[in-house]
Amino acid sequence: MRATPAPDLMLEPAYDPAGSGRDPIGTSTLANKGLNVRHGTILTLEDINVSFDGFKALTNLTLYIGVGELRCIIGPNGAGKTTMMDVITGKTRPDNGVAYFGETLDLTKMSEVQIAQSGIGRMSVFENLELAQKTNKSVWASLRAKLTGEQQDRIDEVLQTIKLDSSRSRPAGLLSHGQKQFLEIGMLLVQDPQLLLLDEPVAGMTDAETEFTAELFKSLARKHSLMVVEHDMGFVGSIADHVTVLHQGSVLAEGSLEQVQNDERVIEVYLGR
Repeated sequence: MRATPAPDLMLEPAYDPAGSGRDPIGTSTLANKGLNVRHGTILTLEDINVSFDGFKALTNLTLYIGVGELRCIIGPNGAGKTTMMDVITGKTRPDNGVAYFGETLDLTKMSEVQIAQSGIGRMSVFENLELAQKTNKSVWASLRAKLTGEQQDRIDEVLQTIKLDSSRSRPAGLLSHGQKQFLEIGMLLVQDPQLLLLDEPVAGMTDAETEFTAELFKSLARKHSLMVVEHDMGFVGSIADHVTVLHQGSVLAEGSLEQVQNDERVIEVYLGR
């Protein structure tokens, strides 16, 4: 039987020091969308193990994401970041361990489709390859294809959010790299996921696009929970409530960016001197 996470492992409510008005972690409007998050945790991973032909991709991975939190995941290549996201979305089944969305949804017993429908959305840099080849599909059509009839009234709002309103008729394949990234984010937002998984969202972006993405993510936090895998430490520092460092399939360190940057273990395996 799944055990409730111990209080000392749970995130304390954290207010935005910049005074942006965002709700504290664990008290956002996400709690009103039907998902059982009574303990303030939207994602629970406990003792997750994944192996591929004898290679241990994840080893006793334990991680908790608070409701409305913006969590950044960093670590060297091969640390297990992508495999962790694969477990969360149902693409990879763990050998053992606990994975819950909210308090009651056991992700290890759900299909990828069921997980997506429950409110978990994922974006990967590799998905833009598909957009790049669909040069005849407009921005509007790309968003509309992801919607039911009841959701289509959200397109205009999302286009404004991702700053593609003026490009709605432009073929998606002709957008800049950064705009393709924004469109992928828009495809997630129109489905109104409660947890967004974003894999290297600013890879290849210009400085201006990266800055806009940081502001976008901060505006989405508290309305959604975000898990961002990223190597750009400047970007991480501009958005993160909390940073988790993975190494060899396990959590090496957690805390503020300053805390993990000063951790000798993190310096040795990832940041360097």
